[in-house]
Amino acid sequence: MAEVNRQWLLRRRPTSNVTADDFEYSETSIPDSSSLRPGELILRNLLFLCAPTMRNWMEPPGNSLYPSIAIGDPVTAPAACEVVASAREGVPVGMRVTAFTSWQDYQRVAADHPVTPVPDGLRVIDIMTTYGLNARTAYFGLLKVGKPKAGDTLVVSGAAGSTGSIAAQIGKIMGCRVIGIAGGARKCAWLTGECGLDAAVDYRSGDVQEKLRELCPDGIDIFYDNVGGDILQAAIENMAKFGRIILCGQIATYTEGGPARGPNNMMRLIYGSVTMQGFLQADYEDETDAALRQLRQWVDQGLIVHRADIRPGFERIPKTFAALFEGGNEGTLLAAVE
Repeated sequence: MAEVNRQWLLRRRPTSNVTADDFEYSETSIPDSSSLRPGELILRNLLFLCAPTMRNWMEPPGNSLYPSIAIGDPVTAPAACEVVASAREGVPVGMRVTAFTSWQDYQRVAADHPVTPVPDGLRVIDIMTTYGLNARTAYFGLLKVGKPKAGDTLVVSGAAGSTGSIAAQIGKIMGCRVIGIAGGARKCAWLTGECGLDAAVDYRSGDVQEKLRELCPDGIDIFYDNVGGDILQAAIENMAKFGRIILCGQIATYTEGGPARGPNNMMRLIYGSVTMQGFLQADYEDETDAALRQLRQWVDQGLIVHRADIRPGFERIPKTFAALFEGGNEGTLLAAVE
């Protein structure tokens, strides 16, 4: 074990784009393994998932629907970890697990803190990417909320990202015609090439609303939204009768401060009999094992491809996280602890 426990603390609450100055580096002592109470663990963090929703956790307290990180505390994050000390039955030293921890080398967790063992046959990198939180979010959002049928037209925003790319490919498996929205020609080419989507819209080039009208003359049956803002509005204006909108994320508005902007044409939803529903991966926690089995089968069959953007260096974690909001990552963005 290392001599010190490195940490990144929340120094101040971001007001717009996340910057490295919003965080403060600190060092503390490593948790003492000799005083573990029954059920407690000490985890060594290996990989942190950089998830857009973490930006919401940096907002002030008061919204009971999601947590708020206290100023001066290590930044909460989903992580892959190794158990280095254990007083919990069934969780031995050396086991690889996933858990919600924070930006530090080591973390002592209480007896009621959930950890999930990495399934046999999977690497830590697999459970954080192809079968990770974002992949399961894509799976449940599309299948449980969107309820796709063969022949449906599915449009996915943030389609080259970690969640969007999996949702789009599951749509193809379900027999949908799938159109992805992404930023830049390179990402769009990956979507139509490697992922097999039917078309892709570059939101940086041209009018998204008009392009969707051209590509979806009969309207959009399902819109899987990871972005919100103007792109959500463009999709609403092109929804088919009885269309379904899956609200997964609103990354376009996370850095604006305050509540995320909603649609400005609610009558379009009413007259179109359009359903709009938000969800969380945790809503379907009891179906996680079944989701993992199905995802593994599709990957083994070559029906799903995935990319991981792994950026090493504990000292770079704040800059790695900030890259999410700059659109520079390709695939699941992970910060590797060294």
